Amino acid sequence: MELKRELGLFEVTLSGVGIILGAGIYALIGKAAAQAGNSVWLSFAIAALIAVFTGLSYAELSSIFPRASAEYEYTNRAFGRKLAFVVGWLIIFSGVIGASTVALGFGGYFLALTGLPVLPSAVVLILLLSLVLLWGIKISAWFAIVFTLIETAGLLIVIYIGLPHFGSVDYFEMPHGFNGVFEAAALIFFAYMGFEEMVKLSEETREPERNIPLALILALAITIVLYMLVAVSVVSVVSWETLAASDAPFSEVAAEALGADAFVVISAIALFATANTVLLMLLAGSRIAYGMAESSSLPDFLAKVHPKRRTPWAAILVVMLLSMGFVFSGDIAFVASANDFILFATFVVINASLIYLRRIDPTRPRPFRVPMSLGWVPVPPVFGILTCIFLIFHLEPAAVLLGAALAVVGVLLAFVCCRKSA
Repeated sequence: MELKRELGLFEVTLSGVGIILGAGIYALIGKAAAQAGNSVWLSFAIAALIAVFTGLSYAELSSIFPRASAEYEYTNRAFGRKLAFVVGWLIIFSGVIGASTVALGFGGYFLALTGLPVLPSAVVLILLLSLVLLWGIKISAWFAIVFTLIETAGLLIVIYIGLPHFGSVDYFEMPHGFNGVFEAAALIFFAYMGFEEMVKLSEETREPERNIPLALILALAITIVLYMLVAVSVVSVVSWETLAASDAPFSEVAAEALGADAFVVISAIALFATANTVLLMLLAGSRIAYGMAESSSLPDFLAKVHPKRRTPWAAILVVMLLSMGFVFSGDIAFVASANDFILFATFVVINASLIYLRRIDPTRPRPFRVPMSLGWVPVPPVFGILTCIFLIFHLEPAAVLLGAALAVVGVLLAFVCCRKSA
């Protein structure tokens, strides 16, 4: 049974903006400020450049292979099933760990607003949003659209608060030098996470060859502009030390400029923002698990589709349970860094896949094509590979070990599963 095609350019673009915006800007900007100081905007700029390099690769690949299994499909076409399995395995955990990370961010704002503990709030959030996903893709998309409008309003409020204070601090203050800026960029890359999740909606989108690449580029452009303005705004209003020490950094900014009532308003908006990203990451993780199961690379039961709701119910439930498990690490910066390692490693393979497919399959129609090439080699994916490798070396070592361990498990399973299905 096929998934239902109900999404157009508007829904996919807003879903993309929603999944990107809520991830790191609300949950991680305080942690990034601790490393980069007032230069946190520069960390956002570096992370944005890297996101654009890889985002263009996703745009071209999604226009050629509009499948829910996304990265698995791209890698399989270029390098075969074993590496494709490893990449798909890592992307599933990217959605799982990403949902856990942002759920912890939700818990931080919920704690600031209500005094209730972080972990139970995060677990309940994942449960409730999984029920929304089980209900159907249309209702999930409209939840995402409404939440996206609310969280965008929150960022615009923060920018508005900061405007009168622009120029009031040294925006090149780096308490830990350029190394701190690069470490913050490696962490805050999580804030751009989401553009790669949009391609998993290909089998539920009308005219995916056109709409997915265009929506991806629009969503990235919108979020980069907002992020840069927000990063300058927050350090203009409160010190980076205050941001670093807060579980609800945007609420601190609002309270400093507008008083206690604004703290409540921004905290409430942050709840919608973080919930939106958890919803969309659970959606993306379940869709690639479904796509891999449909391709016989994961157990068949994960490909089960509800006969009435037309949603992959088994994949949704498995992703929900795994996400709940990672919540109990309790450390948002560590979980985000582990997720970033998975993303960087995956992006290296995806960029390499595009380059190799240009070589071995140059005549295939490409509704979207990455610009700038030297001969048959597209330039942006080359920079995407180099910059991802560079940022891996600026991640927390323990997080790299966790990500590497998941990759090793994926390699071992690839040999078992691919042999069975051969």
